[in-house]
Amino acid sequence: MKICMIGAGYVGLVSAACFSEFGWQVTCVDKDPKRLQELDAGRSPIYEPGLDDIMQRNMQAGRLQFTADLAGAVKDAAVVFLAVGTPMRRGDGYADLSHVFAAVEEIAPHLESFAVITTKSTVPVGTSREIEARLRQLRPDLDFAVCSNPEFLREGSAIQDFTHPDRVLVGTDSDAAREVLDRLYRPLALRGSPVMFVSRESAELAKYAANAFLALKISFINEVADLCEEIGADVQQVAAAIGKDRRIGDKFLHPGPGYGGSCFPKDVSALIRTGRENKAPLSIIEQVERVNHERKIAMSGRIEEAVGGSLRGKTIGILGVTFKPNTDDMRDAPSLVIVPMLLERGAQVRVFDPQGRKQAEPMLPGVAWCQSALDVADGADAISVLTEWNEFRALDLKELRRRMKGNALVDLRNIFMGKAAEEAGLAYRGIGR
Repeated sequence: MKICMIGAGYVGLVSAACFSEFGWQVTCVDKDPKRLQELDAGRSPIYEPGLDDIMQRNMQAGRLQFTADLAGAVKDAAVVFLAVGTPMRRGDGYADLSHVFAAVEEIAPHLESFAVITTKSTVPVGTSREIEARLRQLRPDLDFAVCSNPEFLREGSAIQDFTHPDRVLVGTDSDAAREVLDRLYRPLALRGSPVMFVSRESAELAKYAANAFLALKISFINEVADLCEEIGADVQQVAAAIGKDRRIGDKFLHPGPGYGGSCFPKDVSALIRTGRENKAPLSIIEQVERVNHERKIAMSGRIEEAVGGSLRGKTIGILGVTFKPNTDDMRDAPSLVIVPMLLERGAQVRVFDPQGRKQAEPMLPGVAWCQSALDVADGADAISVLTEWNEFRALDLKELRRRMKGNALVDLRNIFMGKAAEEAGLAYRGIGR
């Protein structure tokens, strides 16, 4: 089976590499010459553990190739995946589908036989039918099917999530397309992963609903953490207790500075817009978005309080700026709100992130970049953890304190034990403790 993947971004690249690992012939199309040059050399332009190895292995086996030749890639492809960007549109928070529709127009002249056109990008409800209508207008002679196949990949764990998914979701109204996609995902079905076939609207909505629900859990536990601080409870103990309930589960119950990333902010916003347009407002999800925005702003206030109420002339060390560990992704990272607020209030900011500097440096002007986590502490009045990279957990807290000017440790991810920090001479402040 030949597969064409249009877009070598995060979703497209991970999906293309993993499909080739299953033994399929995959051609990934991208327009960016620099990106293609890097991909042709077997290097992933994004940081994702294990991705380079899978790419190189399948490129050497001849199952994975990268090209700018759209016509050649689409020809004879049984499945054409649309994995282009759908960023949040300015002004209204809706998903920008211009790249999706542009890709549809570009592939239309090159389709020669029955093909399954499938959206991998996260798209609003009704997009598959709109793509079908546009293709019918462009190619009334063509036999094709348009499907929705949203991804549920976690950055930093994408390879595991693709090869061992909780479920594979396919939205289609075509028996012929179902047969093709059933064959495509048979390697996963043979491992016991459920492949679910639903309507196109159900698949499109399920992607948004899943991310909105996870965002809700994050905002919920963040508010519970604030209550814990007022009444003397420990949010980690509370989260552990409620997480043992199988109806709730223990995932996404870790308090912090708010959610970010490529999916949650834009998907929550797009779902809110969809609800309003269809006169079915999602008031709970609207509140989630508001709580998360206010959360990020409040975190800078916590750091300010830790140094006596004024940041003027203070030096603040920041550990981690990516929105989560094991990725270099900076999209909607809490650091993009917190760090500028520290700078605006007169602080000098020292920063270290194991993978994020290349992406973050142009987004965070005015900070001093350090070579290690301990270097961040040099002369700092306070240290704050924004991203829970594993290497931070093993830091020598006594050495950290020795290098600091002050003694405040604002742990916005609860990666340290308060007692150990205090024994090292640090004034420890966690979340919900």
